[in-house]
Amino acid sequence: MIAIQILEVRDFMNKFLLSEMFDHFLLQEAVIASDVVWSLDGRLQDGFFSQEEISEQGLSGFTFLPFGNIRTRCFDLIKGRRAPSFFKFVLLLSPDNLKRTLTKLHSTFSAGDISGMFLNLKFQNGQLVVTSGVSCRIFSMDKSLEHEWDSLIRQFFKKHQITFLEV
Repeated sequence: MIAIQILEVRDFMNKFLLSEMFDHFLLQEAVIASDVVWSLDGRLQDGFFSQEEISEQGLSGFTFLPFGNIRTRCFDLIKGRRAPSFFKFVLLLSPDNLKRTLTKLHSTFSAGDISGMFLNLKFQNGQLVVTSGVSCRIFSMDKSLEHEWDSLIRQFFKKHQITFLEV
């Protein structure tokens, strides 16, 4: 797990909310505190989409909605003259991206061993901190996957010119 302080919050938020940069992540949950507190559960609701819609939208096998499907709604809750006093977003890799990542890293873990590979964004007191994390379904002393995930997050941020400081 690493904690990264985002140095240029406005630039990051533009990339987060106005570009497709994070659209391939799933939204597990979000909390946005402005004039009221908005709490979003990213879990797909049974029966809302037909099987045909699930297939058409590429949601088969998903428990959570892709961030790209709700990004503009989140933007609408955050935009305005005044920044929210607080927000938190919990993002995770989709099942396909989890499998691809494990394969790319030549990990000894299987997709069934992993509950999720997460990115947690927290804005509070004018600071934005992103933490990474891996949740396993099995007990293991092997932390290589966590270290590799941290490295991938650093690379992802550098590739997208996000300035940060590890804290």
